[in-house]
Amino acid sequence: MKVVDVYLFGQILGTHSFLLKDGFLKPDEYSEIKEQYFLPGGETGTAATVLNSLGVTVRIDGTWIGTEVAPMLRDFYAGTGVDLSSLTFSDDTGVMDYVVIAGLVRSPMGHFQTLFSSGKQWWNNPKEEDIIGCKVAAIDPFFGEQSDQAAEICVGHGIPYVTIDAVHDSYLHRHAAINVVSGECLSGQYDGMSADEVMKLMMQETEGLTILTQGGGDMLYGRRGKEIRKMRPFDVTVRSTLGAGDTFKAGCVYALLNGLSDKDTVRFASACSAVAISRFPLPLNPPKMDEVNELLR
Repeated sequence: MKVVDVYLFGQILGTHSFLLKDGFLKPDEYSEIKEQYFLPGGETGTAATVLNSLGVTVRIDGTWIGTEVAPMLRDFYAGTGVDLSSLTFSDDTGVMDYVVIAGLVRSPMGHFQTLFSSGKQWWNNPKEEDIIGCKVAAIDPFFGEQSDQAAEICVGHGIPYVTIDAVHDSYLHRHAAINVVSGECLSGQYDGMSADEVMKLMMQETEGLTILTQGGGDMLYGRRGKEIRKMRPFDVTVRSTLGAGDTFKAGCVYALLNGLSDKDTVRFASACSAVAISRFPLPLNPPKMDEVNELLR
């Protein structure tokens, strides 16, 4: 099996993105599409694209890839450091989402509620042989038992992993090297609690690093027994926020792979995300190392 640096497990989609010309959609009003694309998306798909741009080789697994998504995915990653050999290619059309974007505002659409409530599994089980040769992993929490299985394999083989939006009492959070918690998770899972309260709750449940992102607001980060630290995101002109969180995750994976300190991890991931939101579409213009380093300086 091909040796790669990083194993990624989670959502891999075909994303139809539409950048509008004059502001966001309004009821009963016409909107002009400025640019539109069909490109790899999902938390794992986007992270793979960003890590490949940063010079990291990755193996991705997770969502089954259908007939409409497969040709695009294979063409996009042909000749890159992204290994698709673990994916399952199915006979249905495949999982896709549709995202309307206007600057700071975006609205994703899809069939995920229907898919998750169908009672059917439309993703792979993680395979131990895919993981054990890697140095670092990243695991999305959306696949329940299979996400936990991927984490258990990592723990069993001493492979550190990054996760996102894993709640404080979950296996994924307790054993993660880094858990990146979004403002969306904060409001959805911890309604009525302040960011500091959630951070204290999460930090006491793990030896790993917890990072709470809040869009344009201060990022919070910390570990058990230490103070909560804050850091402002980098100030850039925003063209599209699509993929910002997935790029932040990819930056954390890179930082973990290269042994960065907690402070430098948050700075590096934030710089990656800042570069990402300054252009559109992200998959065709992922952050490059010289761009990230320039922003860090």
